[in-house]
Amino acid sequence: MNSLKLILTNIKYFSVVWIFSSLNFIVGTWVLYIPYVKNKLSLNDGQIGVALFCLALGVLTFLPFVPYLSKKLGLGRLTFFAIVSFAIAFIFPVGMPNYTSLCISLFIVGIFSGITDIAMNALVSEIEKKEGVNIMSAAHGFFSLGGVLGATLGTIFMPFFQLPVSHMIAISVLIIGMNIGFVKQYFLISEEPSSVKKKSYTLKKIKPLISIAFIGFVIMGSEGAIEHWSSLYLIEVVKITQEYLAGIGFIFFSLMMTIGRFLGDGISAKIGSIKIILLGCTFAILGYVCILIGHPFSAVLGFGILGLGLSVIIPEVFRIAGTTKGIKASVGISIVSGFGFVGFLLGPVVLGYLSNKYHLKLSFFVLLSLTFLALLIACVLYRKVNKRSF
Repeated sequence: MNSLKLILTNIKYFSVVWIFSSLNFIVGTWVLYIPYVKNKLSLNDGQIGVALFCLALGVLTFLPFVPYLSKKLGLGRLTFFAIVSFAIAFIFPVGMPNYTSLCISLFIVGIFSGITDIAMNALVSEIEKKEGVNIMSAAHGFFSLGGVLGATLGTIFMPFFQLPVSHMIAISVLIIGMNIGFVKQYFLISEEPSSVKKKSYTLKKIKPLISIAFIGFVIMGSEGAIEHWSSLYLIEVVKITQEYLAGIGFIFFSLMMTIGRFLGDGISAKIGSIKIILLGCTFAILGYVCILIGHPFSAVLGFGILGLGLSVIIPEVFRIAGTTKGIKASVGISIVSGFGFVGFLLGPVVLGYLSNKYHLKLSFFVLLSLTFLALLIACVLYRKVNKRSF
């Protein structure tokens, strides 16, 4: 918890991690309205999957340009402009009148989501290197906290908004206003130039990232799936009848993820990144088993255990990517994020197809299987950890 104390007593660190909270606060509000959008436009699960595919496609499309934008604008400026643009863009999906406009609006959201995600992680990595602090996991804890706040407050205030778009406008104004208040703390931060020339970014140089990037592929796919499908799972599989309670799974998922990430930096310092990834995958598998039982209590408990397990994995993946020797933080994180967002890209489509063709429960079994594969890869990495330096 030392990293949490450090963040809460340093306005610069808090200003940076609040960007993480801002991003997921908006997403946490949006997921509450996915069932509404589905019913409003008379969509099936396959069509929802394609719509979420468009969001992920937007993310993936602009990943290669983030290091260039970071170099031109600076990490601080890029991060601020990205989170403001993201907040504005997410006003529109809930109000779209047809399926085509929904897909287009989610694609635009995805563009700014991807830029914000890479920029804010690179910003934390740069601060860690420059100031000798360890706050990456706690920063992701604030990301999860944002999801908890967004989903919880969203559930409470949903009845007070006659139109969902009014709710999203209110959230966007709040998020933009708070980030304007904090921006001076990080606006001028830029990456230190790498001593390695561009021509050295070869497969040999990035080889240490490949296995860890594949774990990111699986885990980010799982995180995205839970964000976008947990509400529908509780309604369609667990048979929760009150739609306003459908977000409870995501709330518990995000709450336990928040706790895990606030503890993650200290655990990582003691046992190392690979061991904590192994531990996280094990808990995630247990969580999926509980979810697949299908009972309301076991499902909600399972979402919580799953959140605890997944919580510590992605921060370690980004920490490794941001500190790989000879590669700038934004480049390393872009590589890993690229793999991760491919998982996020494929996840909604595959889950939507399986749910529409067979059953949503089968989709979650696929997520369980992929997480087990990530565990096996982490086991292989653990055997090599004393021979290879990340």
